[in-house]
Amino acid sequence: MGQAQAKPQPKKRVLVVGAGAAGTSCAWSLSRFPERFEVEVWEALPVPGGVASSCTVKEGKHVINDQVQGGAPSYRHNLRLLEMFGFKPTPVLMRIAFGVGTKQWTNHSPSELTSRLQPEISRFGRVIKWIKRLEPLFVFVPIDRVLRLLRFSHEFRYEMVFPLVALFFGTGNQTPRVSAAVIARVFLDPDLRLFDYCPDRLLNSVPEMFAFPVLEEVWSTIARRSNFQLCCNRPLAKLRRTPGGGVIATDAAGVTASFDEVVFACDAEAVLKTLENPTWLERRLLRNVRYYTDYCLTHEDHDYMARMYDIRPAQRDNYFVRTYAGGDADKIEMSFNLSTYQPHLKAAGLDLYQTYYLDSQMRSLWTDGEVAPSKVLARRWMRQFAHTWTHFAFWVPWVRFIQGTKHTWYCGSYTMVNTQEIAVMSGLAAAERLGADYPFPDDPLAAKQFDTYLAVVHGTRRRNRVGKPAAAAAPPPPPQAVAPVAASASAES
Repeated sequence: MGQAQAKPQPKKRVLVVGAGAAGTSCAWSLSRFPERFEVEVWEALPVPGGVASSCTVKEGKHVINDQVQGGAPSYRHNLRLLEMFGFKPTPVLMRIAFGVGTKQWTNHSPSELTSRLQPEISRFGRVIKWIKRLEPLFVFVPIDRVLRLLRFSHEFRYEMVFPLVALFFGTGNQTPRVSAAVIARVFLDPDLRLFDYCPDRLLNSVPEMFAFPVLEEVWSTIARRSNFQLCCNRPLAKLRRTPGGGVIATDAAGVTASFDEVVFACDAEAVLKTLENPTWLERRLLRNVRYYTDYCLTHEDHDYMARMYDIRPAQRDNYFVRTYAGGDADKIEMSFNLSTYQPHLKAAGLDLYQTYYLDSQMRSLWTDGEVAPSKVLARRWMRQFAHTWTHFAFWVPWVRFIQGTKHTWYCGSYTMVNTQEIAVMSGLAAAERLGADYPFPDDPLAAKQFDTYLAVVHGTRRRNRVGKPAAAAAPPPPPQAVAPVAASASAES
């Protein structure tokens, strides 16, 4: 008598809200198993990518990446995805100039300031080693409090530490409140550190980073060549979770659809705005992610750059950071030369700059009004979260307790640290929790970082710790399986 065949399991319908790096990575990973998942991605913007966006400037003659520029060699998940879909990053040497005049210092040359502050620089090295040893405690302590308690000088704090922290973590001009443990990791984590600590000059290396290709092309290609349905121009208006399980999503046009699971790959503010029936814990925790409104100008005003920064062409710097005067010395503005990240601009003989103005509540300090209007190429307002100590005290350790609540999952860089690598990793983690095997077990550094993220943000271990590596990029699905990238909400009814 023949053995009864197992009944095939129905596909799990998954809605991913947001087609940024996190959402697209999640959808791609799930789509590798079309027999298990049917995936739709709803994106409010006309193209995928989210903050990893691109735009044209100078009458459409040149394309620039206008928020995310590049990453470090440790960004293994980004690099593996680029490789799988046929994209090549460009090597970039990171050369930074902080301050102006006698307060200028760099990561590559001696300066008057670093010579004068060398004893404090040396002592700072001993301090961050202790912070690393006692990391669980110092996660909850802002860097400013540590430096004040240990009697570091005003000049060392405001001219060296705060500008450096702001460059990487001080979104919203909240630099003094950034977690001390995060600062220690920048220098001491063997897998994630950006710079080697130098006891003489604080920084004494020019790390090789990489610049992304045109990001709109990257994420559009991944979406086009994956087996999920991308619905751009389709913002989520309301999501209701039903008592019997599953979710009902309603878009801005009033069209509804039912799903078994939902992955929020958008910001925490959007979750609270659209989630109709959050639990008490979801509401309480999501409100702990604090956002600030920043402003970015893309311009070619060389005179403005010369006035605001101590630009020394022989140093070939690409980042420039300046602090405000007087009582606002803990706040900064920063700019960089786009042409040093995007070689096609340099080949065209262009020097294009981006200047970032942080926290709209401090707009009276901004110098954006001094950029010649005729030199402005693009403007963008951004909503960004800050890495204050409260983010690591009241959000990151607790997000695991709402993952999977009523078939709801959370991903995005805000779940931990604001980097493109965390965004991609978070999307893969949500997919793994839903049953999609981790795609890069053959990459030791990627797997190690992923396992750490999964443990912190999901409170669990990877299910299939010995598995097959990801296959090459899947062939394009039949045309009807993927909605046009610019499809309207009504077309998806």
